[in-house]
Amino acid sequence: MPLLDLLLVGTPDIAPGLARAVADAVADALQAPPGRVWVRVQGLPVQAYAENHSVLDAEGLPVFVTLLHAQPPEGEARTQEAQRLTTVIAAALGRPAACVHLAYAPAGAGRQAFGGHLVV
Repeated sequence: MPLLDLLLVGTPDIAPGLARAVADAVADALQAPPGRVWVRVQGLPVQAYAENHSVLDAEGLPVFVTLLHAQPPEGEARTQEAQRLTTVIAAALGRPAACVHLAYAPAGAGRQAFGGHLVV
């Protein structure tokens, strides 16, 4: 059930097919069957983002990703998944992996419902 929310700094207009490219790349990396990975993408103009005492360059604009799993992996499995997903998301977006920042949300099981059906 992975659900990913992406916030792309410096990309106020989202290119057609971008969300699908990320969804397909993540599904391949997680070996998820069709229809099981959901991706929502939002863009943020560079003027709406800042880092303290630094100057942004176009090559280093960040992508913030929040990932919701029914049951997220733990320990080394999470470390490996984070590296794998960062790499495929960066490739799908055409950004350096160092600019992709992944946050794991708490487990969605018992908290997330799709079409009225609670994920257990």
